[in-house]
Amino acid sequence: MSEIDSLRPLAAVLLPAFGILTIVASHRRPNVREGFTILTALATFGIVASLVPAALSGTVHVSRLGTFVPGVDLTLSADPLGMIFALLASALWLITSFYSIGYMRGLDEHSQTRYFAAFAGSVGAALGVAFASNLVALYVFYELLTVATYPLVAHDESDTARAAGRKYLTYTFGGGVAVLAGTVLVFWTTGTVAFTPGGIADLAAADPLLARAAFALLAGGFGVKAALIPVHSWLPDAMVAPTPVSGLLHAVAVVKSGVFGIARVVLDVFGPETVAQLGVGLPLAALAAVTIVVSSVIALRQDNLKRRLAYSTISQLSYIVLGLGLLSPAALIGGLLHIPAHAFMKLTLFFCAGAIHVETHTDDISDMAGIGKRMPLTMAAFGVASLGMAGLPLLAGFVSKWYLLIGSIDSGTAIFALVLLTSGLLNIGYFWPIVYQAFFQTPEDSDAKPLVEFPIGGARLRADGGERPSDDSDGVDDASDERNDSSTTDERTDRDATGGPTAADEVDGRTADGTLDDQEIDPEAFVDTPEESGSGVPVDAAGRVEPDVEPSEEESQVEIEARIEGDYAVDRNPSDHLDADSDDDAAREAEADHDVDDHDDHDDHDHHGGPPASGWERRVLGAESTWFMLGPITAAVAGAVALGVAPRGMVFLALVERVVFEVTGVVF
Repeated sequence: MSEIDSLRPLAAVLLPAFGILTIVASHRRPNVREGFTILTALATFGIVASLVPAALSGTVHVSRLGTFVPGVDLTLSADPLGMIFALLASALWLITSFYSIGYMRGLDEHSQTRYFAAFAGSVGAALGVAFASNLVALYVFYELLTVATYPLVAHDESDTARAAGRKYLTYTFGGGVAVLAGTVLVFWTTGTVAFTPGGIADLAAADPLLARAAFALLAGGFGVKAALIPVHSWLPDAMVAPTPVSGLLHAVAVVKSGVFGIARVVLDVFGPETVAQLGVGLPLAALAAVTIVVSSVIALRQDNLKRRLAYSTISQLSYIVLGLGLLSPAALIGGLLHIPAHAFMKLTLFFCAGAIHVETHTDDISDMAGIGKRMPLTMAAFGVASLGMAGLPLLAGFVSKWYLLIGSIDSGTAIFALVLLTSGLLNIGYFWPIVYQAFFQTPEDSDAKPLVEFPIGGARLRADGGERPSDDSDGVDDASDERNDSSTTDERTDRDATGGPTAADEVDGRTADGTLDDQEIDPEAFVDTPEESGSGVPVDAAGRVEPDVEPSEEESQVEIEARIEGDYAVDRNPSDHLDADSDDDAAREAEADHDVDDHDDHDDHDHHGGPPASGWERRVLGAESTWFMLGPITAAVAGAVALGVAPRGMVFLALVERVVFEVTGVVF
């Protein structure tokens, strides 16, 4: 493999940083600001894409930045493994930039300039992770990625969001400390930390105890961002962030940097032969298998759509780690190919969840019966991506899982093939009910379909999420699971076609559409704040006492606060589309009129969402949302299909095969 001195890897990393400056400078002109975002993303993708032909031919472009610490150079190199991550991050940033415009404007979110700037910084740090040529450089950009993404996780500025941000920092910085310790141990043992295809030769001859300790520190540290159990809980809590950020966390940058770091350790620090010799590959694969199954079962219990997707991500990421732990060439191909496959599929799912929230303010699966009539293209894309996640043919998930199945058999560990097949069934279990009820049920006739009856999965769970489990043994409750605890499955289906109130609605003092019955409850009697009442009982904006918020012993502080708060920044903060000091009342009124026209069914329900009393309005394809959102959804799902139909045509499989050839010498 030859090297060429080039500034292109450095330019790819610096362009997003330059984009931050232009975004901040144009903060008073939203159209210009977002134009700079798209131009920067497009230029970054162009530079990264220009490096692909050389990487496939065995030529690596290198940017040498001098000596970082004695014996360690700060160098950026566009090798095939780095190109997989870099190409993915830059391509999906471009798609997500368009989506972010539709999402942030659709919700009239606050601090949009900070959001776009932090997003650019996160992608720049992710590209630094991709192009880092040694463990020290990787560690630097890995930590910068944590810093850049914190403002996005805490974007809502609520107590819940800040608590989630603190948890995110605690976990990921803790993982960073482990990575740094492992890096020091490798350097002390071998005198180098440079990435070498097939591994650093001196590690094979090093003290096995020290080598195993270094591997555990590095794999464990990167495993935090890869959300391996038991260091996974920060990821579901981070779902308080805006949905494009969730896509960034799950599909583009953060969690992918974790599995990418593990890939570097297995392939370019230790090498498959040394990993097998030390006997650390099988424990890594076993941990991944446990994570796959346990997180899939937990996903069955989640009613909040984003949290169900979060646990699905935890499961799917472990497919990648499983392939790296099995070490056979086919398993390595399957694991590495699942990086882009999962990214396109999961980004589609999060884009769909965000579009549903923007257009209907609906977040809970139990409120989505019949929503396919209101959002046909969105739910169709959701269905296609769900099938890919389950591993059906002609979709991206099938190709990567096929290689993983072959690799598990080749490595003599067929038990992992059984884990993969079981996981596919569990994927169907927690995705199919969403699609089924969206297209084939209505709010009036949605029926209970218990999926699991044992404690680990919940006492009783509807496939459409309507009935909440009474015991959460995983210690992580859905942030909105407690919102309507008094509503049973029968009460939920008790409404007639005209939207009449249920018995539970009358007891609660609300009509079927969630409005307050003034004859039964005087709102002003409940306006006291916790401090004024002395009870500490939270009340909502209308003065109603919030539902039961007594915490269980296993709940985290983030989940308790989420249950109490349960809303979004859009409900509390104005947008920065208009200058806060502007007196242009006509512009504000025009924007308000636009919101009423574009979201006419928002008036039929409160911000918690769900179908209006009159049922979901039928809309044709393309009329359900803006094309700033529908376009990226279509592009992402098209990528998932293309990667399943023609994986080599999408370049990623060719890059993966090149990586495996350089590491193992096996040609596919």
